[in-house]
Formats: sequence, C-alpha cells, structure tokens
Amino acid sequence: MPESTPNAAQSKTHHDVELQINGQSYWVNVPSRRTLLDLLRDQLHLTGTKKVCDMGQCGACTVLRDGVPILSCLTLAVACDGSHVQTIEGVAGADGQLSPLQEAFIEFDGLQCGFCTPGQVMAAIALLTDNPHPTEDEIKYHMVGNLCRCGAYKGIVEAIQHAAEQMAERKQ
Repeated sequence: MPESTPNAAQSKTHHDVELQINGQSYWVNVPSRRTLLDLLRDQLHLTGTKKVCDMGQCGACTVLRDGVPILSCLTLAVACDGSHVQTIEGVAGADGQLSPLQEAFIEFDGLQCGFCTPGQVMAAIALLTDNPHPTEDEIKYHMVGNLCRCGAYKGIVEAIQHAAEQMAERKQ
C-alpha cells in the first residue's frame, strides 16, 4: 500500500507565517481562518489587544500593520505574513516607561474602564504619525471608528491634543 499523502485540502488548512510583532520575530503555523486577533491573544498570549465585537465595529482590536491601523478581528493572520505588527504591548519603552500618549490618556481621563484604550491608543499613534499637529476636528474624524462605552471621548481628544503638543516640544 502506498504511503498516504495529505490531499490538497488538508495541506491548505494551515500556513507558516512570519511576523515581526513589537520588534520580535515570530514564525507560527496558523489555521487558514485564524484572525490576527486570535493569533495575538490565543497563540502568542499578547492579550492587550481586546476582543469585543469581533465584527469590526468597535475598534478595540486596532493594531498597526506596517504602520497602518487595522482591525485585527477582521484580518486573517495569513494575510499578515511578512508584516510588522505593533500592539499595545509594544508602545511603552523597553524599560516600561509609558509613552507620552499613554501618559496623556491617564492625565486627561481618556480611559475609564480601559477596555477600549488599547485600540484608542493604537489609532491615535497612527494619527500622530501621519499628522503630528492635528486639529480637534481631525482627531474626532480619525478616531470615529473606535468606540468607548464609558463615553470618555472628551478626555481622549484632550489626551491626543496634549500628546501631540508634548511630542512637538520634545522634537525642538
């Protein structure tokens, strides 16, 4: 009897994926249908990225893929092969020092329960990278996809404005 070989359908159920996550290299074997969110949380134990609606409607799962904010609950892990991904765990310094944006979220009450905060921070990082001096209206427009059930929107906008000012002062 010939040696059995997996059929084409079986060989396509899992894929080897290479990722840079928060500056660290990962080689993982993932099922075809695994989302980036589930890979981060369940396989790599990076639980800072939150799983809330799991339908792309709340923004709590926002991470940066090659510097662009994405909803990790709607992104297949295999689609990220070769990508650089930044999660909330990669925002603070190596020594644990919070970033100016994280400090501003605390100072201006840009968080209450904190559940949406990782996604809010990641979306704000993308905004400030693209536009270091956003207006209040630009902040509100950019952050519209990130929901906060506690209603900390005023503090979130103020935190982003303050962080932008702090970062501009540090560059001078």
